[in-house]
Amino acid sequence: MKVEIQIDPGLEEPVVILRVPSPTEEVEALAQRLRGEAIPQPFTVYQEREAVRVSRSMVLRFYAEDKGVLCQTGKGVFTVRARLYELEEALAGTRFVRVSNSEIVNLDRVTGLDLTLAGTIKMTLEGGTVCWVSRRYVKKIKQALGL
Repeated sequence: MKVEIQIDPGLEEPVVILRVPSPTEEVEALAQRLRGEAIPQPFTVYQEREAVRVSRSMVLRFYAEDKGVLCQTGKGVFTVRARLYELEEALAGTRFVRVSNSEIVNLDRVTGLDLTLAGTIKMTLEGGTVCWVSRRYVKKIKQALGL
């Protein structure tokens, strides 16, 4: 792939043009990333009363538990002051995918999939954490993973 940068002081904001011989999934994924995730913003999470900034790449999953939303990273579990649907909207077009009504997973941190069970998928994340994809989300996950 050829990459070219042109400086134009007359522009008010950056303009990205993709010239391709034909549309592909790779090109569409690149366009989505450019639209939605030009500069990934870190999340503010909380550990007791302390606010901590966590980059998106560190996050394994977000999940609901005991009427709250938690963020699991390789360094521990933190509280998030947002609802899952708000996180899902903020992470649209990224590698974060909703796998059940109570969980959003970072697909870049998935280490294993077990497709043998009828109707569900068992996901293993880094560190051995196990998540279950509910039947409602199986089609969406298979699309996201290219299965």
